[in-house]
Amino acid sequence: MELHFHREMERLKQRILALSAEVERSLDLAEHAVVEQDVESAKRVIAGDKTIDQHEVDVEEECLKILALYRPVATDLRMVISILKINSDLERVGDLCRNIGEYILEISKHEPIAMSSHFHTMFRETHGMIHDAIDSLVNGNAEHADSVCRNDYVVDQLNVTIIREIQEQIVLTPNKVKPLLYVLSISRSVERIADYATNIAEDVVYMVQGVIVRHHLDKKNYA
Repeated sequence: MELHFHREMERLKQRILALSAEVERSLDLAEHAVVEQDVESAKRVIAGDKTIDQHEVDVEEECLKILALYRPVATDLRMVISILKINSDLERVGDLCRNIGEYILEISKHEPIAMSSHFHTMFRETHGMIHDAIDSLVNGNAEHADSVCRNDYVVDQLNVTIIREIQEQIVLTPNKVKPLLYVLSISRSVERIADYATNIAEDVVYMVQGVIVRHHLDKKNYA
């Protein structure tokens, strides 16, 4: 029984890694779609969301099977619960990437507009947070996960900067309000992805240490 349990747990880890790989790929495509205003990349992001959804279903079914058949306890139970929550967060990241793709398609219907130079940095920081959060899950590294939470402040500040730029552009070019509002939605979507990366990292800390981070960390210190 124990051997079967460990095999199932290893299979579960592989499934969550497969999902995270698809999500990171989608995030890369979303970045290219935004920075280059590339419609084809946007379409690929949208089409790829179905694959992410299927991975999410597979992971959830695997988690429920383990809980029903093996009734894990202590650290093993925390791991299954954490992966179940992380699975949901990764699927939502996929949804946000799809939304970004859809915003780019809408923007493409209007006259070209200048994208903020800060988007590249914002995407890179956010992608790094997602990657590091998953890496901390695989390695059971709570310290690494904690550093992910602290990086959220950087993305928040970039979002504020981009919002200010968009507000200035709206004043200067009121005829471009509609596409600029889509750009605003893109920035907010990337900021939300960073929030989900933080959620994932917090779940890793819970998995490793049994501490519910959102009730114990003073996030003001992250600034």
